[in-house]
Amino acid sequence: MSTPMLSPNSARRKAIELPCQSAEADLWFAEQPGHLEQAKALCQECPLRVQCLEVALENAEPWGVWGGEIFSGGTVVARKRPRGRPRKNPVA
Repeated sequence: MSTPMLSPNSARRKAIELPCQSAEADLWFAEQPGHLEQAKALCQECPLRVQCLEVALENAEPWGVWGGEIFSGGTVVARKRPRGRPRKNPVA
């Protein structure tokens, strides 16, 4: 049986280290706002960040971090609020 030959493009793709493939996958779909901010930070250095964001916008991804942005309900949101009700009175 012969070994399949890799094209130069496929060899180059394997050499690219993507944060979403090397870090914990749950980080990009976490409930905690701090974890989502961590995922966004990891995306900033990704060579495919722009393309990832474009595809996520086209597909209206329902949630998670895509291309360094947080998606909720198919749209980009600046920050995800923590679970629970907002305070009625300001913290002193």
